Amino acid sequence: MHINDLFKIAVQKKASDLHLMVGIPPTIRIDGNLMSIEEMAILAPTNIQELIFGILSKEQKERFVKEKDFDFTYEIKGLARFRINLYWEKGNVALSARVVPPLLPTMEDILMPKAAYDFTELNDGFVLVTGPTGCGKSTSLAAMINLINRKRTCHIVTLEDPIEFLYPSIKSIISQRELGTDMTSFAQGLKHILRQDPNVILIGEMRDLETIATAITVAETGHLVFATLHTQNASQTIDRIIDVFPPYQQPQIRLQLSITLKGILSQQLLPKIGGGRIAAREILVSNSAIANLIRENKIPQIRTVIQTSAKEGMVTMDQDLKRLYLEGFINKEEAMVRMVDPQELKE
Repeated sequence: MHINDLFKIAVQKKASDLHLMVGIPPTIRIDGNLMSIEEMAILAPTNIQELIFGILSKEQKERFVKEKDFDFTYEIKGLARFRINLYWEKGNVALSARVVPPLLPTMEDILMPKAAYDFTELNDGFVLVTGPTGCGKSTSLAAMINLINRKRTCHIVTLEDPIEFLYPSIKSIISQRELGTDMTSFAQGLKHILRQDPNVILIGEMRDLETIATAITVAETGHLVFATLHTQNASQTIDRIIDVFPPYQQPQIRLQLSITLKGILSQQLLPKIGGGRIAAREILVSNSAIANLIRENKIPQIRTVIQTSAKEGMVTMDQDLKRLYLEGFINKEEAMVRMVDPQELKE
């Protein structure tokens, strides 16, 4: 068997992920649930090494053996692309692969809220898409970049690890840069980005102080910057950004963030009644009240502003979970277990 056969099964079964690990059969994730591929044998060390090393170049193999972890993309023409992470587990090779659909997602496909459309029309500022791993952040960002590409004449520069969705230049021109191939780090990629005449910048992940500081500065200089963080909601996102910096820098960062932040879209994926998954989203749209709370370090009060600002397109995660339940997309138990305050369902 070739590893392509396993990838084809994952796509045919509409799986989001494929896992290969010694001691278990090949396993896929469908609608958030893990299940073994039927009639597949348990993988032995020699089997898994042959499967994985068969798709690596000599240079990739050497890098993986040396660094112990390796991220890259793999494509089967006409089928799909796969974002692959290789790692070692108890001395054996293991693989986790995310299925990247061949067609770019649209805003309509993933039921993006109006506020997200508004974010794509901004000329400058900082927009964050947040949530846990596997919650669809990359898909949401791809839908927004896809919309900008179709409607605006911009130079869009993406910094990714690795490149997932491939964008054809339509109205915009798009430069896609991959970590390890086109740049040595996100911070280094951002360092000279202003010389590349960008209008819109996508940062695949903000991992360190230097990247976050540079991203905020770039947004401050008249560019639209999209980025991701692994945070659960808007308040936690703002706290995380500020807490990365040493205490003596935090007042300055709060001031910069209060000026540059335009919006936060925090999401999680839930099992949908009838099959599939659907995103619940908390949306913060920065206004004068939000900016003041950030400047004055009153972050816990931001949730109250979101709760009472529906007319501006804001919604808390609890409010969106309640909406999804009332509209018949998710069941009550699923909504309640995800809520900060399940009492909202009883109101």
